[in-house]
Amino acid sequence: MKSDNVKKGMQQAPHRSLFNALGFTEEEMNKPMVGIVSSYNEIVPGHINLDKIVNAVKLGVAEAGGVPVVFPAIAVCDGIAMGHVGMKYSLVTRDLIADSTECMALAHQFDALVMVPNCDKNVPGLLMAAARVNVPTVFVSGGPMLAGHVKGRKTSLSSMFEAVGSYAAGTMTEEDVKEYEEKTCPTCGSCSGMYTANSMNCLTEALGMGLRGNGTIPAVYSERIKLAKHAGMAVMEMYKKNIRPRDIMTKEAILNALTVDMALGCSTNSMLHLPAIAHEVGFDFDIKFANPISEKTPNLCHLAPAGPTYMEDLNEAGGVYAVMKELADIGLLNTDCMTVTGKTVGENIKDAVNKNPEVIRPVDNPYSKTGGLAVLSGNLAPDGGVVKRSAVVEEMMVHEGPARVFDCEEDAIDAIKGGRIVAGDVVVIRYEGPKGGPGMREMLNPTSAIAGMGLGSSVALITDGRFSGASRGASIGHISPEAAVGGPIALVEEGDIIKINIPEMKLDVAISEEEMAARKAKWQPREPKTTGGYIERYASMVTSGNCGAILKKN
Repeated sequence: MKSDNVKKGMQQAPHRSLFNALGFTEEEMNKPMVGIVSSYNEIVPGHINLDKIVNAVKLGVAEAGGVPVVFPAIAVCDGIAMGHVGMKYSLVTRDLIADSTECMALAHQFDALVMVPNCDKNVPGLLMAAARVNVPTVFVSGGPMLAGHVKGRKTSLSSMFEAVGSYAAGTMTEEDVKEYEEKTCPTCGSCSGMYTANSMNCLTEALGMGLRGNGTIPAVYSERIKLAKHAGMAVMEMYKKNIRPRDIMTKEAILNALTVDMALGCSTNSMLHLPAIAHEVGFDFDIKFANPISEKTPNLCHLAPAGPTYMEDLNEAGGVYAVMKELADIGLLNTDCMTVTGKTVGENIKDAVNKNPEVIRPVDNPYSKTGGLAVLSGNLAPDGGVVKRSAVVEEMMVHEGPARVFDCEEDAIDAIKGGRIVAGDVVVIRYEGPKGGPGMREMLNPTSAIAGMGLGSSVALITDGRFSGASRGASIGHISPEAAVGGPIALVEEGDIIKINIPEMKLDVAISEEEMAARKAKWQPREPKTTGGYIERYASMVTSGNCGAILKKN
């Protein structure tokens, strides 16, 4: 046992005295020690129920012969952090979570781990830590929120942000907004659409790191408690068989996850997190891998905000395994990849059934023949930009319009809500990238304002920042290189014609190479928008969005 390094031998007598202080029995000292990484807190709706999940995991571990020991991980609620300085502190927590979990796991020599995350950066941060620590590890999340119900239709958090935009446009009353406010988020759990948290929890199943249902069983279902108990039991089986994260999170598994991402129509943030996870296992993930996979992968799901279905509907339809079975049947998945069940992907999904072809379209009747995401390139984004094309209306797939340039999110929102953005415009928000923001803020407020103002089918938005999974429309993020390092987006001027062609995966500004070079020669770096502390250290080390915003030494 790895934990023998802190439990066995005369040299470890001082260590054992500290375990005595913890109340460990002699019997427990002879069993594997399993770290339960709890992301429980009382500020994130997706995490308020994690104490119940953790207790269930502990029961499962103990029943299977291990000693469960809980330690914490932090998590930010992106919804609460949205639209102010707090959003600078969202993406940056992914690396804090990975680093602190690595520290705790290795300092105390745990034999195995169960990760209990739920929300946006928490899941990828713990996947990164799992790859680093590389002891048997299972993921079990807190589960998605149930959809809200307002005026006879289902709603989710994106409906709430768009309601604010509708109020600004005069198409919704204050009383209407109040009703949305009270009914949109009716339970605990990660927000009910295919936003980043649910995208990443679904991808734990596709990667092989979570049990069946981890991405879709609603937070308030008792089935979620059973799943947590089984996760505790499963990690002990992994321990006995010495199955580790790097046996599971291989190059092939990561490409499986990207394929499932395309079919589900996941958040664009997965194109930040999959490269970061791949980096931890030594796989150099280029975001442009997305395009050939997208070209052959049908988009089978239109969950909110892309369509009218929600995570509870996906769960009832057969969940992630049913989607994977559709893909495997036409040869799009590597079914030999190992998983936390001790079985291969193929063995896990062989009995999966698509129970609702309206929620999970069969492969012969997809929403589109191509996947949910695309990476656009051109003279405006030489290293790429990411769009959730499954959430773009047909008339915006190809668009040309004048640039309306803003150097921060707040200025853009003022212009949108002030009626200064009109049909045909391309809103450009820059200096919001990983280094320039710093922290690569999500742009849910401006995309929701555009939709709420009735401009969702006529206005595009491009940024070196990123988008919430709740964003919809012609929203192109992760523009790389970012403005803060002198990328072409820093050189765009008011009125320049921006050309967007999603089917051809192109993003250009209609100026000559000579003009671009002349502007580049005049460009001067800006003073970093930092106030010291962690965010300043982060800005000094972070790479661009196309690299997954991973941290590297200068």
